[in-house]
Amino acid sequence: MRPRRFTATGPLMGRIRVPGDKSISHRSIMLGALAVGETRVTGLLEGEDVLSTAAAMRAMGATIERDADGTWHVHGVGVGGLLNPREALDMGNSGTSTRLLMGLVASHPITATFIGDASLSKRPMGRVIDPLSQMGATFTAAPGGRLPLTLQGIHPAVPIRYRLPVASAQVKSAVLLAGLNTPGVTTVIEPVPTRDHSERMLKGFGADLQVEVEADGTRVIRLTGEAELKPQVIDVPGDPSSAAFFVVAALIVPGSDLVVENVGLNPTRAALFDVLRQMGGSIEELDRRDVGGEPVADLRVRASALTGIVVDPAVVPSMVDEFPVLFVAAALAQGSTVTTGLEELRVKESDRIAVMRAALELAGARVTETEDGLIIDGTGGEPLPGTDDGAAVATHLDHRIAMSMAVAGLASRRGVEVDDTRPIATSFPVFENLLETATTAATGTA
Repeated sequence: MRPRRFTATGPLMGRIRVPGDKSISHRSIMLGALAVGETRVTGLLEGEDVLSTAAAMRAMGATIERDADGTWHVHGVGVGGLLNPREALDMGNSGTSTRLLMGLVASHPITATFIGDASLSKRPMGRVIDPLSQMGATFTAAPGGRLPLTLQGIHPAVPIRYRLPVASAQVKSAVLLAGLNTPGVTTVIEPVPTRDHSERMLKGFGADLQVEVEADGTRVIRLTGEAELKPQVIDVPGDPSSAAFFVVAALIVPGSDLVVENVGLNPTRAALFDVLRQMGGSIEELDRRDVGGEPVADLRVRASALTGIVVDPAVVPSMVDEFPVLFVAAALAQGSTVTTGLEELRVKESDRIAVMRAALELAGARVTETEDGLIIDGTGGEPLPGTDDGAAVATHLDHRIAMSMAVAGLASRRGVEVDDTRPIATSFPVFENLLETATTAATGTA
């Protein structure tokens, strides 16, 4: 256990940059490896999952190097140019790497074996095996469609029209990536919209991809195969889920004026910022731009008097991971904030509804737990009392609980004791350092 008490240290000032988005990092490496020429990537999230993707693309012929300054150079082999890997592709714990790479391999005349750690080896791959089999690929898998799994790709593969039986950005992406080296038009029908990073980045690399939205909201995605991808220069946007902690901190700590640089604002990911604006938060977009097909901006955030609202449950899919820190903002707002439709939060790394209620109550907030959300009566801008000496918030090894309550501590009288900060490293290892950077900038000591 690594406990820490987070206390009020003054306003957040200056400029910070949060780590790159994991979903976009994966796709930057994969599509760069299929382009002809050199793709340069900065801001890549260098976590184990993304490094597994890079190792697999190297094993299939791409040249991938990293400079000392963190710039990645990907020299691609071209669509259709993947080579047989000499050894099994070790995916570690990365389900995203596994499912998307299965799509890439499926339409190439090569054979690849996928292995992973004990956790990944328990996850069934049937949702991806089904459509890729329809395209002509063949699979030999462990019982239940699990790893280790050997995939024999085929060329030419068969273009299919596939309606997603469940909402899954990974399945959608696997089919589209297989379609890159498939003659004709591959179509994915998506009744419930999911993250669209693949569509945006495929377009950014020059693929012929069209999206049609039907009257009932169904998305029909058509990709013309045998594509020729063009190398790109990509600055991976900062992960909006990571930026969320600093945006809320700057809103609730008096005197704050902070710029969070290079934040990804994909509308399928960034609903939190709209909700905070509805509450009265000052969040200004500076230098809005497109990077690799993704909307990006620097966010200037200033301390604001927030007002409680009823949060529309329709936004839940676009900010499901950000509700813990939204609860903290609500605890400092004027009046009540009501959230509903959050059943999925009960089956995350922890039961985030129950755990955040207990955590906020320990810090002195007034919270009512319901079956599918929280009702929070805010302080009207007054600091939270904080946790008593000897009392620590139980994070249940959940990184988002730990970071959310760290933010709460910045707007408290006594500080907030978090029982264990170790889980933060799973998604945001530089979180505590960035907090210190932002809070010391105001005193000129950063």
